[in-house]
Amino acid sequence: MKKSLSVAFFIFVLVGVLHSQSDMELRKTILSKDSLLFSVGFNTCDLNPFRELVSEDFEFYHDQSGFGKSKQKFMAQIENGLCKLDYKATRELIEGTTKIYPLKENGVIYGVIQEGDHRFYATYPGQEPTVTSEARFTHLWIIEEKNWKLRRVISFDHQAPK
Repeated sequence: MKKSLSVAFFIFVLVGVLHSQSDMELRKTILSKDSLLFSVGFNTCDLNPFRELVSEDFEFYHDQSGFGKSKQKFMAQIENGLCKLDYKATRELIEGTTKIYPLKENGVIYGVIQEGDHRFYATYPGQEPTVTSEARFTHLWIIEEKNWKLRRVISFDHQAPK
């Protein structure tokens, strides 16, 4: 009986460790995709990460600028809006706010919900960056043809700097 309990406990602990490792790997993967989109794409106006990571079936919901129903419209807004501002816009994740929730079908991960808070800055030529807003976000990442794609974005609760 003691041996059976010991084996059962070992299996329980092992499953927990493996689950934690896969959760950590998933978190690392999603945060690296987030970094490509924002640290590389958004913050430097490099459209390539958006082309690579945004799904063709993309929708964007924003509490201030409205609804975008296509990847093409979203890309045009970045290229003709964000990248043509008279200041450099940057975004950073607010440390400790990002949560990752795996989505599974029959035990297999097919997507992730990423939620958290982020902060936006404006840097005018010759000036220090200033905070323009903080907001909450929810991203829906889906595996499409073995690649992670950002399919839905909800950006909300934009607040002026405190």
